[in-house]
Amino acid sequence: MTEEIAINARFLAQPTTGVQRFACEMTAAIGRLGKKPRLLGPADALLPDEWKAQGCRLETHARATGQGGEQFVLPRAASGAMLVNLANTAPLLRRRQLLVIHDAGVFATPEAYTLRFRAWYRLLHLGLARRGAAIATVSEFSRGEIERHLGVPRERVAVLGEGAEHILRAGPARPPLPPGSYALAVGTPAAHKNLGVLEATAAMLRTRGLDLVATGGVASGVFGGASWPGAVRPLGRVDDATLAALYRGAACLVFPSRYEGFGLPVIEAMACGCPVVAAAIPALREVCGEAALLVAPDDARGFSDAVAHLLDEPGRAAALREAGLARAPGFTWRAAAERLLGALERLA
Repeated sequence: MTEEIAINARFLAQPTTGVQRFACEMTAAIGRLGKKPRLLGPADALLPDEWKAQGCRLETHARATGQGGEQFVLPRAASGAMLVNLANTAPLLRRRQLLVIHDAGVFATPEAYTLRFRAWYRLLHLGLARRGAAIATVSEFSRGEIERHLGVPRERVAVLGEGAEHILRAGPARPPLPPGSYALAVGTPAAHKNLGVLEATAAMLRTRGLDLVATGGVASGVFGGASWPGAVRPLGRVDDATLAALYRGAACLVFPSRYEGFGLPVIEAMACGCPVVAAAIPALREVCGEAALLVAPDDARGFSDAVAHLLDEPGRAAALREAGLARAPGFTWRAAAERLLGALERLA
């Protein structure tokens, strides 16, 4: 592609969740493929030190932050370039751009979001779809959801996938908990993450001297009054090295979400050799294949039994570890970035 690429780097001013992780890793992978996109960010964006060492530059918009900067300043800053938006939002006034929409959660699970957040994202996504923005997403499931809720034909939505190799690049960290003493949940306490269904699992683990712990933060502006259920011992946000250590030391990852666009923690866990017990929902079936134990998302007893089965049956955990380690290399940021560049070529 000969046209200059400009990346909407607003994600560099936001706390890191799965969406911001995707944006960071995709930007870095595009650079490793020899492309040199312009990074256009708000005044409060912070460029990672490793990107600085690689010669990356961030163009910031003085005094422009948040939605205002994205909607009214970014379109002018990206003049003459193809604007790539990796984190669910984009300027409505811009026509020549590509937007990655990770899922249709604000339509499919509205109860998980604050009214303000839900209303803005619905307006934004519907408006961008109707104005003809090119759209990409992270899974075949999400492609179908975008067609269903935004009216964009499937053939016009590129599927990029995600990767897991970032978790293997994390440096060594001292495990915050003794290996084998806990099962792990990763995410937020939002309603669609469904952590309350793990009460029976936590009770079963306690009878064996194990804890159910969770990493992640609470985004009150997005998920309202969400709080951790009593079954879970929250560890807060952790860095990549600590998260990798937690995956490697966990008896398993338990991931009971009712709704996901991809489900990055399951492939991270597999890459670290952590057995996975996950909800049997379309996106997680797509990502996990046969490399996880899948349970109906609202089956509390089913999750408890699956984790107990994993702990008790000789060889079962080892078999799942091997299956996950074999599956994870099929998901790479390089491949996802190549698909994105291919989508941009088709636009050009």
